Amino acid sequence: MKHFLDTAYQLNFEYYVMFYLLAWTGLRAGELAALKWSDIDFKECTISVTKTYYNPSNSTKKYTLLPPKTRGSIRRIDVESEVLQAINKFRIQQNEIKMQMKHEWHDQNFVFARIKGPYWGYPHFIKTIENRFNAVLKKSGIQKKLTPHSLRHTHTSLLAEAGVDLQRIMDRLGHTEDQTTTKIYLHITKDRKKEASQKFGELMKSL
Repeated sequence: MKHFLDTAYQLNFEYYVMFYLLAWTGLRAGELAALKWSDIDFKECTISVTKTYYNPSNSTKKYTLLPPKTRGSIRRIDVESEVLQAINKFRIQQNEIKMQMKHEWHDQNFVFARIKGPYWGYPHFIKTIENRFNAVLKKSGIQKKLTPHSLRHTHTSLLAEAGVDLQRIMDRLGHTEDQTTTKIYLHITKDRKKEASQKFGELMKSL
């Protein structure tokens, strides 16, 4: 993941911020596309997830913002200060373009908005996020079939590796129940359980 993000940084700063945020939060692509600046609390270091992007016609102007797929998907995620620093740096760059194109900018406060005409300020298609991911993946030389959703699975794995319990991981990802997340968690923690048993056995033998 570090190599992937380093490659994204070299390729395009917006790509980097986009995938850095996915990797650190476990957001879905639709939640990322719908994210607005008002959802980010730089003081409290949180991101509120309250909506997802929907555009079945793939018409730039005919997008809809819907509530997330389940009630549990509405959540507030704690994020580290370094993530917010990268996001804020991107916001400064975006504001410079926004000021130049203010009369043409679709000012709905999207974090990841188009910065090229003719649709200035409109949110990106989910397909655009996927295409950018593939561009970074190709540039990185990573020989795996991955998608932006893979960063969500990696996020789950790293949380489990860090010792975060399953319920808190579910809350962070906006899951009430998910077999894939549970499967990843159990796979990662299996070795930890074996280690705990071995340590207990060694302790008993030393008595």
